[in-house]
Amino acid sequence: MIRRCFTLALLLVACTLSDRAASAQQISQAQLEALEERAVREAAALAGPSIARIQTVGGLDRVGRVLTGTGPTTGVVVSTDGYIISSAFNFASQPASVLVMLGEVRYPAKVVATDRSKMLTLLKIDAHDLVPAKAAPKNAMRVGQWAIAMGRTYDSPLPNLSLGIVSQLNRIWGKAIQTDCKVSPANYGGPLVDIEGKVLGVLVPLSSRGTGQTAGVEWYDSGIGFAIPLEDVYAALDRLKTGKDLLPGLVGITFKGRDMYGIKPVIDRVRYNSPAEEAGFKPGDEIVEVDGKPVVRQAQVRHALGGKYSEDKIVVVVKRGEKTIRGELTLAAKLPPYEPAFLGVLPARLSNDDSGDKQAGVGVRYVYSESPAAKAGIATFDRVLSFNGTPVNDAATLRDLVSRLLPKAKAKLVFQHNGQDKTVELALASMPTDVPEEIRSVPIPILNDDNNDEEKKKDDAPKTGRFNQRMEAHDHSYWAYVPETYNPGYSYAVMVWIHPSGDTMEAEMVGEWKILCEQRGIILLAPKSKNVGGWKPDEAQFVNDAIEELKADYSIDPNRVFLHGFSKGGGFAFDVAFKFRDQFRGICVAEAPLRKTPPENNPDNPLQFHLICGSKASLYPQVRKTVTGLKRLKYPVSFTTIPDLADEYPPPPQIDEIARWADCLDRI
Repeated sequence: MIRRCFTLALLLVACTLSDRAASAQQISQAQLEALEERAVREAAALAGPSIARIQTVGGLDRVGRVLTGTGPTTGVVVSTDGYIISSAFNFASQPASVLVMLGEVRYPAKVVATDRSKMLTLLKIDAHDLVPAKAAPKNAMRVGQWAIAMGRTYDSPLPNLSLGIVSQLNRIWGKAIQTDCKVSPANYGGPLVDIEGKVLGVLVPLSSRGTGQTAGVEWYDSGIGFAIPLEDVYAALDRLKTGKDLLPGLVGITFKGRDMYGIKPVIDRVRYNSPAEEAGFKPGDEIVEVDGKPVVRQAQVRHALGGKYSEDKIVVVVKRGEKTIRGELTLAAKLPPYEPAFLGVLPARLSNDDSGDKQAGVGVRYVYSESPAAKAGIATFDRVLSFNGTPVNDAATLRDLVSRLLPKAKAKLVFQHNGQDKTVELALASMPTDVPEEIRSVPIPILNDDNNDEEKKKDDAPKTGRFNQRMEAHDHSYWAYVPETYNPGYSYAVMVWIHPSGDTMEAEMVGEWKILCEQRGIILLAPKSKNVGGWKPDEAQFVNDAIEELKADYSIDPNRVFLHGFSKGGGFAFDVAFKFRDQFRGICVAEAPLRKTPPENNPDNPLQFHLICGSKASLYPQVRKTVTGLKRLKYPVSFTTIPDLADEYPPPPQIDEIARWADCLDRI
């Protein structure tokens, strides 16, 4: 339909320019295609003088799991005196030098600053009388209008082109234009041009989940591409010229509920020492206005804040009961790392049919030695009845209340010991970094023979033991091991095994983990990369969808879903965990460092880490640095060094340690 509309427009142009009136039917298809090609080439010619070819020299071969490449990339001239804007992806490798070619002239360039919200990098060359790109007005952009993605990465004097349309506006929380043009490293940093030769925006890889320089590259050539409006680039240009990176502006709040499009923006948490806290906002406040714009949904708040930078000033209005409170906030570049507080107990696990336990409070199945709970006299089989005056009848409530306080914070707790209620005041602690030497597994009752036989006879009965499953939607497969004694009346942990490059280790993993899965109620899920030689970034979605498929058939405890990877599989495990934060509660990797900056610890989607490495492993120093970096961000991290081991999967004692660590992921 869109192509026909464009064709009709060309017909009208042809009729207007003709010396004699000719009907649309009298113009052949070949003539129409020629007119279309002419219009595209004229638009490209108008934009061409503002398109630079960029060559980076040296730097890293990879950033995380992404190959950065060493070929030419593209930039857009944004001033007469030598400023050029490009995609930050093109400089993720931290190149030793940058060269810019305009026409036949090559210039050395320096990186001035990076916009880390919109993922753009500003360059400067010593040149004058350049032709800056002309911006298409944002208020004139329309969904369905023609767009041309351009790059200058080949030896041809003409830029490379991809024709498409503007498919959406205000994507990625109001930052970007979406297009169905082919967008890839061949034109990252280049312009998205309209049919008049004006620049709609600068092409960049973006993701609503990731925020790094390579986030969004998985959309490569998928028909989903993004461009930052050039008007917005010009608006931020003077700030970038100062040489200071622009960072996303942070308020320091989270919302209640997960349906951001259907739920009111009611504040659930206010981060410590954040702009929101300084403005006096509190949990339960409802945001009704941001910078003069009324908001009624969480997504509207995110859109209003999506394009803001740190140090920007905004006005936020909230309702607190019958009161309306107006707060002036200066957005922050970063917030103090969130550190979860620790009480020191493992909650009792109940059957799915036992609605909140028939007794008051939360049962305790284990107490950590030297923890606040232990010092307060709480013991195994006691019951926590209330926390800071709030009754607790399930583990989720107690966990949430504890997570809202900082380590060392004082709390009043009522618990039941040997039938008597006791009230204590205690100081919460930080999460411990060691794995308990002994944690008894929670026995899951085996279905009696009659019930078990009936379950297995059902056509839709869940599979047990080891089996293979193909996911046609992804053209991938996985294998799994479900305990033979699986009881759907109880919730199980899930270990998602991310195999290393070149070997799925299937036989070894079944042999090492089968008994532990039976003992500790763990389902082993093992996705297979399409190419056994290694994982690609876009396969993260397949891993997540495999878990969702498993959840549809089995009873899963969401607090005990974790990733386990070895060697290069461990690197991909980090990527999957950070991309799907709401899915995982733990990451255990062996012989694998984290090769990019992790996101901040998130109180709504907490993550715990367990790293293992042999003392003689080639990557041992990097793994130690990973542990230090994660601790700096206040993530709970345990680390085990295996003496005299070099680049091998952990032996049985450490495998048992992983199982014990996983059994503690629901700790409070």
